Amino acid sequence: MTPNSTASGPPADDRPYTHEMVVVHRVFRRESALLPRLVRAVPHGGTRRAGEVVAYLTDYVGGLHHHHTLEDELIWPRLRERSADSADKELTARMEEQHERIDRTLATVGERAPRWQRSADSATGEALAEALDEHRAALEEHLDDEERLILPLVAEHLTVAEWDEIGRRGLDPLPKDKVMLALGAILEEATPQERAYFLGRAPLLGRLVWQLVGRRQYAAFRRSLLVGVGEAAR
Repeated sequence: MTPNSTASGPPADDRPYTHEMVVVHRVFRRESALLPRLVRAVPHGGTRRAGEVVAYLTDYVGGLHHHHTLEDELIWPRLRERSADSADKELTARMEEQHERIDRTLATVGERAPRWQRSADSATGEALAEALDEHRAALEEHLDDEERLILPLVAEHLTVAEWDEIGRRGLDPLPKDKVMLALGAILEEATPQERAYFLGRAPLLGRLVWQLVGRRQYAAFRRSLLVGVGEAAR
């Protein structure tokens, strides 16, 4: 567990609650593992389903890109500026290099996805799935390092207000009709304590919408997404 990251009690008021990032990372871990399975499950010639998978892939790539852009702009520069330890500066450079590697894997994915969407042939689909496998490997390495090595530095060197800004801006690109889907993705594997924390940060109206509409909307979306993938992916 990272400093200030315990899920057994409320976060301290004077330091950033970095466990938020661990919960968000679970979404990227889960979906990066699911995406190649979604591609491989599309039947040869199933262009309609391929289009649905590529649309979801596009949302995933956009969300991850925005997440990493916020880190590039709001975390790494502050850590370099505030930590006197040269090893910490090397760590931030390592994070940036990993972002570049992840971007390269996504560039390959971006090249292969449109070709597969048009044809939905098995060979092109397997090439895309292999690119997604490579992306996942690069992403998992980065997330592991970030949670183990960087989040303790964030808790030490960033203020609560600076950390909260990252969380607020993380929602900026979301269209209104996808807010409940994003919340559902975060809550899907959350512990009761994590669930209470994230819902507690939402406005009252948002909590009511989630209870009345959002939960069912997310469940229906996941059922549709996982058609043909198998129970192991659920």
